[in-house]
Amino acid sequence: MTNAPDTWQPNPRYPDPAIEVLDERFQQYVVFSASVERLYTGCRWSEGPVWIGDGRYLLWSDIPNNRILKWEEETGTVSIYRKPSNYGNGHTRDRQGRLITCEHGGRRVTRTEYDGTISVLADSFDGKPLNSPNDVVVKSDGSVWFTDPPFGILGHYEGHKAEPELPQAVYRIDGETGEMTIVADDVLGPNGLCFSPDESLLHVVESRGVPNRKIVSFDVAADDRTISGKRVLIDAGPGGTPDGMRCDVDGNLWCGWGMGTPQLDGVLVFAPDGTKIGRIALPERCANVCFGGTKRNRLFMASSHSLYALYVNTQGAPGG
Repeated sequence: MTNAPDTWQPNPRYPDPAIEVLDERFQQYVVFSASVERLYTGCRWSEGPVWIGDGRYLLWSDIPNNRILKWEEETGTVSIYRKPSNYGNGHTRDRQGRLITCEHGGRRVTRTEYDGTISVLADSFDGKPLNSPNDVVVKSDGSVWFTDPPFGILGHYEGHKAEPELPQAVYRIDGETGEMTIVADDVLGPNGLCFSPDESLLHVVESRGVPNRKIVSFDVAADDRTISGKRVLIDAGPGGTPDGMRCDVDGNLWCGWGMGTPQLDGVLVFAPDGTKIGRIALPERCANVCFGGTKRNRLFMASSHSLYALYVNTQGAPGG
C-alpha cells in the first residue's frame, strides 16, 4: 500500500493486507471480507468528512480548491456541494442535524440552517478575529467546541495570509446563550478533537507538541463547561502526525495519520488507554475521518488527494 494514489488499486483478495492488527484487541473490529475502497480522487487537500445520514451522503472539504464535495451513497456520484466554501475545513452536525463548519477564509465557525442560509456562530474573541478555526465537535448539550490554530492564515493556499491576533486555543460556544469561552490555551497547535462516548473526556491533537506531536486528554467538568487535568494520552513519536480523529462506541480513537514516510500514512487506532491496536494503511496521508453509513459502521477517510472508506465491526460514537 505504498503506491502513488494514481496507481493504487483495491486489494483483490481477503483479508486486505492494508488492515493491520497490532494488538489482539483490534481483531474484533475487523470485518474479514471488507477492504479499503477509494471512492474519489482529484482533490488538493481533503479534510473534514461528515456523514449526513438522513440524506445518505458524505460531505468533505477540498480546502485549497475552496470547495465542499458531496459523495452519494446510493449512486457513488460526487458533486460540488458548496463553492466557494470560504476554505472550509472541519465539519460536524449539531444535535438538530444542521451542518457546522470551520472556515479558514472567513476565520469563523458557521452553521448551515435548514433553508440553506449560513449563520455565523463565532468569528472573533475579545474584539479580535479568530485565527483559522480547524476542527469542531458538538456536545449533547448543544455546545460547540472547536480548535483555532493559525494554520489557515500562514499563506494563500488554504485561506488568506494574515497575522494571528489571538493565541491558539480551544473554544466552547454555549448552545443556549451563544456565549464563547476559552476552555484550553495550553495546547500547542490544537487540531483535531473529539469527546469520549460518555463525554467525560475531551481528546485534542497537539500538532506542535515538543519534541513529538501528541494527543492529549482533558477531564470534562460536571457542569460541562470547563475542562482540566491535561495529560498526554498518546505520544506520536518521531515523525508521527495525528490530525483529525473520532471515537467509536467503545472509546477507541481512530486517527488520521501520516506525512513524510509511506510507513506512517493512513489511520491508526488506539484503545482508550492509548495503546496502538490497529492500522489502516493508505497510499497517502489521512487528514481526518468520520463514521457513517446506515449503521454508522463505515469509516470514511479524507486523505491528501482522495476519499477512502472501510466497513468496520464497530460504530461511531454519537456526535462525530
